[in-house]
Amino acid sequence: MHLYGTQELNALGHLTIGGVDTVDLASEYGTPLYVFDEALLRRNCRAYMDAFARHWGGEYAVAYASKAFMVTAMAALAHSEGLHLDVVSGGEIATALKAGVPAERLFFHGNNKSPDELEFALQVGLGRIMVDSVDELELLADLAGRLGKRPRIFLRLTPGVSAHTHHYIATGQLDSKFGIAIETGAAMAAMRQALATPAVELVGLHCHIGSQIFDLEGYVAAANRMLDFMAQVRRELGWTCGELNLGGGLGVRYTDEDAPTTPDHLAQVLCTAVKAKLADLDLPEPRLVVEPGRSIVGEAGTTIYTVGTIKDIPGIRTYVSVNGGMNDNIRPALYQAQYDILLANKANEPAVKVVSVAGRSCESGDMLFHDVAVPAGIERGDLLAAFTTGAYNYSMASHYNRFPKPAVVFVKDGQADLVVRRETWDDVVAYDLVPDRLKAAVGSAQ
Repeated sequence: MHLYGTQELNALGHLTIGGVDTVDLASEYGTPLYVFDEALLRRNCRAYMDAFARHWGGEYAVAYASKAFMVTAMAALAHSEGLHLDVVSGGEIATALKAGVPAERLFFHGNNKSPDELEFALQVGLGRIMVDSVDELELLADLAGRLGKRPRIFLRLTPGVSAHTHHYIATGQLDSKFGIAIETGAAMAAMRQALATPAVELVGLHCHIGSQIFDLEGYVAAANRMLDFMAQVRRELGWTCGELNLGGGLGVRYTDEDAPTTPDHLAQVLCTAVKAKLADLDLPEPRLVVEPGRSIVGEAGTTIYTVGTIKDIPGIRTYVSVNGGMNDNIRPALYQAQYDILLANKANEPAVKVVSVAGRSCESGDMLFHDVAVPAGIERGDLLAAFTTGAYNYSMASHYNRFPKPAVVFVKDGQADLVVRRETWDDVVAYDLVPDRLKAAVGSAQ
């Protein structure tokens, strides 16, 4: 059994995180419950900051890719550790600002930013806007001109590198909704247009090849293509790239089959390759930017469920249903994602019974964990812990079947802090409205 961060088993045979018994957490905050190991979150942030300081040496920035898990407490934590934030919506910008993160430390991404979001970004003075298309460049220039602003922008390019990952989360190849392709000539045309647009200041280039990446060769290949393009731009247009953003996407461990590398290894490989290529091309050293998300929060998150119905079909399967599912973790349905689990209140008992864990949504496909081992004495009321659920689980949670969203707690040094309260049924219906004509119809039916 693999434990993460500060996870331990106490004398009662219970799983503890940050020195707090998960049985106590479930009792106080209810389930499903997202639990984040604050010490591990901070350790992961520092690992990136220290690695790039050591291996790059020059000016750099680590921007937390907040789409992985974005609440005000997480934004505040990342900022306190010296990270910038990568945001992809007006809501993420508002969350970061509410957390006290200065607007100039935000990088704004997205393939279809709305005019309202871009205007918001301009008004608050966002640090960098990652322009994803010529269409966006023209929209942004028009808004900036009318508002009297001159934003600093990056162009997001697709380097034509496909990461070894699920095809839904690969983004650097030519056939992608993101970015402007280098190999078709579109990127060079966009460069000319951006440099000829006085309403914006082009300061850098960006690429991102995907997510849950273990093979670092893709990073190196993408960096080399970006640097070749930078050299071509310098020759043809006389513009020198001052900032190079190579994205994020480093993978994490979900099961024993996963073999992730470390931020230090990524920094060593990437910085060595970039420095060598810069020397070959006689280019000056840019400010280097990376954008980790999953590898900061993934393994720091654990979801606690309560076991409900247990259904045994002799000779076929035993279904163990829990009080969560695709509402709080869509990844098994979306990506066929797999996880390690543990009975948090019976963690010392041998896992000898193979079961499949079902969610409570009214969907046959709401299966969380297929063919996993649990103690033979599993019963209603037991607590099931799912590991490495810190990335995208809360972010992608939904109200399907009108289930309220779970609470989120941070734990550290024996203390638990509620950072997102559990929704109630009243919260679920709070924004619903009934037209008067329907109210009249209901009244007459009664």
